[in-house]
Amino acid sequence: MRKILTPERFNQETADAVVIGGGIIGVATAFWLSRAGMSTTLVEMRDGLSTLTTTASIESFRAQFTEPAMAALAKESIDVWENFAQVTGLAGYAIDLHHGGYLFLTTAEEKVADVAATVKAYHQVGVADSEYLGGDEILKRWPWLSPEIKAGAFRAKDGWFSAHEVTQGFARAADHARFYVRTRAVGIETDKQGVCAVLTDRGRINTRVVVNAAGPFAITVGRWVGLDLPIYQMRRQRVFVAPHPKIPHHSPLIMDVDNESYWRPETGGALLGWHDPDEQKSEPMEDPQGDWDFPAFTLEMCSRLSPFWTEVVDDLKQEDLSVYAGQYVHAPDDQPLIGPVTGIPGFYLNCAYWPGVMLSAAAGRWTCDLVTGRMKPADNPLRLSRFEEGLATPPGAFMRGRH
Repeated sequence: MRKILTPERFNQETADAVVIGGGIIGVATAFWLSRAGMSTTLVEMRDGLSTLTTTASIESFRAQFTEPAMAALAKESIDVWENFAQVTGLAGYAIDLHHGGYLFLTTAEEKVADVAATVKAYHQVGVADSEYLGGDEILKRWPWLSPEIKAGAFRAKDGWFSAHEVTQGFARAADHARFYVRTRAVGIETDKQGVCAVLTDRGRINTRVVVNAAGPFAITVGRWVGLDLPIYQMRRQRVFVAPHPKIPHHSPLIMDVDNESYWRPETGGALLGWHDPDEQKSEPMEDPQGDWDFPAFTLEMCSRLSPFWTEVVDDLKQEDLSVYAGQYVHAPDDQPLIGPVTGIPGFYLNCAYWPGVMLSAAAGRWTCDLVTGRMKPADNPLRLSRFEEGLATPPGAFMRGRH
């Protein structure tokens, strides 16, 4: 049965749950709701699933978080990535999984103690296989790195995969779900019981459960039910560099914690990015564009710890570079918003992600468990009310590495 459809008009469409947003977060949520036996409809305004923010990511995953909730989501999601065919029931299905590792690095002597403390914090939240490495050990393992490096944190089982294959796999395996593309949600109706319908440009879908998984547009969807979410959007860019013999193909993902640049191997080439401190908050974008000068800045930033990039640059032509742009969504504590909203029965959140690709599998399940009652709202540390309750942790932890 075809599940990814473009309807002419809805005629008395009804679903147990409607998910707004067809990125990897929304599709994972639809998968778990379907797996729980709920008839689920997902609406996506674009031509295909995972074609806005998801496709602009560097498709990586890591367990190295210091926040307990983030670490829990990451570890559970990694278990799904490592067993994706079994979890989904798609025999032999592959997601191009690579355990390349994540390596956080600094050249600053004054940050060495912070790196050691961060690794200890990883261990305290159950990420026991993260290693603290001194500069000599780092150069022994990766001799092409800068000799200026003083310390690092490494987890060998972190890595990357194909977010497209994951999204399509979740959709294929969602037996009780329908995915409507080129279908724009335009509003939500409520009655005395709570939400009662999602309005789209192709008609009305009757439902008592709505999940806001709209990525950069989550703030817009919230306003349809009178909710001003405490989130904001920021554009993020990445660069793909075509294959080159100087790029170490067995490198881990390299994160420079001093300037927040990063890169990883990809099909003989590499994906690169960095956190531009001058990037401003932005309105939700349907077609974010990259800057023509972003590759030059990014290559310069990455070459600080990986000097081979200066040699690669000498050979590059314009056609060897591709720039992509998406938007990260941030809550005040840089952790996602998951679960029901007090005072709006039937309205659920699964949004506010900067690491959405890597956390999507577990985040979708948590959302489903909150919808079905398997998880109690009080047991959900990422509920919206955490800010009013004084339970949110401040952002800006060392070695956050926003990618």
